[in-house]
Amino acid sequence: MKDYQLFLIDLDGTIYRGKETIASGVRFVHRLEAAGKNYLFLTNNTPQMVVDKLAGHGVMTDTSHVYTPCMATTSYLLNEKETDSGKIGVYLIGQIGLWHEFLSHPEFEIKEEKPDYVVVGMDTDLTYHKIQVATNAIRNDAKFIGTNADVNLPSENGLLPGNGSQCAMIATATGVEPLFIGKPSEIIIERVLQKMGCSKEDALIVGDNYDTDIKAGFNSKVDQLLVTTGITQPEDIADKKQPTILVDDLDKVKL
Repeated sequence: MKDYQLFLIDLDGTIYRGKETIASGVRFVHRLEAAGKNYLFLTNNTPQMVVDKLAGHGVMTDTSHVYTPCMATTSYLLNEKETDSGKIGVYLIGQIGLWHEFLSHPEFEIKEEKPDYVVVGMDTDLTYHKIQVATNAIRNDAKFIGTNADVNLPSENGLLPGNGSQCAMIATATGVEPLFIGKPSEIIIERVLQKMGCSKEDALIVGDNYDTDIKAGFNSKVDQLLVTTGITQPEDIADKKQPTILVDDLDKVKL
């Protein structure tokens, strides 16, 4: 394997499956640390939630090793900002992690009337009023941003509607498709590489889901490692473009 310097690691299906620890995934992180390799966990959850959950699976880390679509979204919008354009008006649909991320940047102003952007993240308290405000803003030329495109979310009660489903409602009402920031979009990968000062050639995306993790690598031209401890199995991709590396567990990966 190439001497990669930055590993961008998925969590569910790679390091754990719900409450079940994937031991080879945990050992992989420990081996990265022992080898002095840099890594980030790419996740839709808030950084502290990830740190706390990983501790329960034997991975002791901190929030500096977590990167989320919310973080990529603020980075992307700040990068788009014209230097003399003043505050960036945003209307947010989402939970505390999204709000905390935007409120931590003074360049943003939260507003319902004529925002520059409508940013939609997963919101389990979604209301008709929020959808109404979002659709009106988009019809008035606000740009429509989705933090991630997950149509469904796995839970103990089966599959639940995800952020992609919420965005689909707004897209249907407005006729405007959102720009998604999270995997499989190349935007989150480009943002994290810039944050870490790493070239595409020196990074590797590690995950279990062909349609999110691996396609994010294809779209961003970053090498991919697909591990079949989660969603995607070899027979699922037999007739598809192959990832850079394919293993059945991360113990097979030699650093």
